[in-house]
Amino acid sequence: MSMQFINLTENIGSEVIGVNLAEPISKDDMNKIEQQFNNRAVLLFRNQDISEEQHIQFSRYFGELEIHVLKQYLLPENPEILRISNIQENKKNIGISDAGQYWHTDLSYTKTPSRCSILKAKVIPERDGDTTYGDTCFINTASAYEALDADMKQRIKSLKAVHSYTDRYEKMRLAANSQRQPLTEDQLKKVPEVIHPVVRTHPITGRKSIYVNEGFTTSIVDMDPEEGKKLLQDLYAHCTSDVFKYRHKWRVGDIMMWDNCSTQHLAISDYGPDKLRFMHRTTVMGSEVF
Repeated sequence: MSMQFINLTENIGSEVIGVNLAEPISKDDMNKIEQQFNNRAVLLFRNQDISEEQHIQFSRYFGELEIHVLKQYLLPENPEILRISNIQENKKNIGISDAGQYWHTDLSYTKTPSRCSILKAKVIPERDGDTTYGDTCFINTASAYEALDADMKQRIKSLKAVHSYTDRYEKMRLAANSQRQPLTEDQLKKVPEVIHPVVRTHPITGRKSIYVNEGFTTSIVDMDPEEGKKLLQDLYAHCTSDVFKYRHKWRVGDIMMWDNCSTQHLAISDYGPDKLRFMHRTTVMGSEVF
């Protein structure tokens, strides 16, 4: 079957048909995949049976790979892969069990946020083989920006915002039933607060997007705290409108990749510890925000 793209919604995402990521992909097809990715921001590949090495190899087409700061959840033999899972060994989680349960953009808390993330579904929470849990929602923040009225675009065009990993980490660590441990001094040094423009320009397409998220954005620079909080809440509510959203119901063998410049995502936590979830994620390095 020749490669095809089927849009998931009007504003975000495409499913890629006719590609087996375990086999070599021609340069022409990879160029088409990358172009579709840049245009649609989220790509879905169904029914993929790939090794860890093949996952890494495919990811590297899009750039060099990040190594996550929480090294206890990396695959020892392939540290480019982060484990996201509620499975336990010796009463300890083998991966991040509460990852992404808030709207966020991966690594927006770094000076050079990642270009994209590529997530492989290995075990999906389910009941009776026909009901699945743990969906992931994606929103297109470029489409959301374009839908703003002229006054709001003018208001936010020169603003900057603070992004913090430690602020979010502490909120998650102090939540009920959390198994997160305090960050070490070494980990804290690697994730200082950063400041990014509220409106980001995509380094490849040139499209502008809203670049604040409830996961890691803490304030607007040089704005009254209450006014800044109100503005952020208004932007969050606008971005998460259903018109910009796609909700993905996972199947084992799914691979999802998303653009961390022009999307946000949210993991739905609608399952308990008796329902197992296991994902592998790679993260591709990006560029400074402008």
